[in-house]
Amino acid sequence: MELVIGTKKWSTWSLRPWLAIKRSRLPFTETLIELRQENNRTEAEIRPHSPSGLVPALKTEGVVIVDSLAICEYLAERALAETGVRLWPADPIPRALARAAAAEMHSGFASLRGECPMALDAEPRTVELSEATHKNIRRIVELWLYMLDRSGGPFLAGDWSIADAFYTPVATRFRTYGVKLTDFGDDGRAGAYAALLLEQPEFLEWEAASRSSAS
Repeated sequence: MELVIGTKKWSTWSLRPWLAIKRSRLPFTETLIELRQENNRTEAEIRPHSPSGLVPALKTEGVVIVDSLAICEYLAERALAETGVRLWPADPIPRALARAAAAEMHSGFASLRGECPMALDAEPRTVELSEATHKNIRRIVELWLYMLDRSGGPFLAGDWSIADAFYTPVATRFRTYGVKLTDFGDDGRAGAYAALLLEQPEFLEWEAASRSSAS
């Protein structure tokens, strides 16, 4: 398998399946394409790998799978069959809730994404955020606390899952832009969960690579 990804300091959508594939223990190669190049060079470099002209893209079994959630779903099935690693909970209800949480991130929180892009090379700072972004953050805190209450933690569905991959970039945003989750209804557990995501060895590997000039 070959996972085609974008610049590691910026590409949240690349980070999510990369975390999943690392957890899966499936062998893969990585192709990194620099984003935000001038004169449409980025799209020209992506196109030979991805029919959508976007990253991430997974090349496997003679096909190209685009979209981070679709890639993660494929990895979950293949990992369970080949390495025995579960990327979703075994039980149907926790699995459905974890999928719903990932899907909500996949399709929502546009204001947070727009105002607080992932920037792993940026120094932490406090910024003024819109009410729309405040609403997004309150919903994320509410969702995290609900999931942690149901599962008992330490991750959203108990053990690490794709849902946690989807919220890892969110945790980086909260850190970079000085978001205090206690201002948005957190009792401390959501903040602890965000910190836990950023302590995972897979994320630390990605973050270290993002600091190199090639990433």
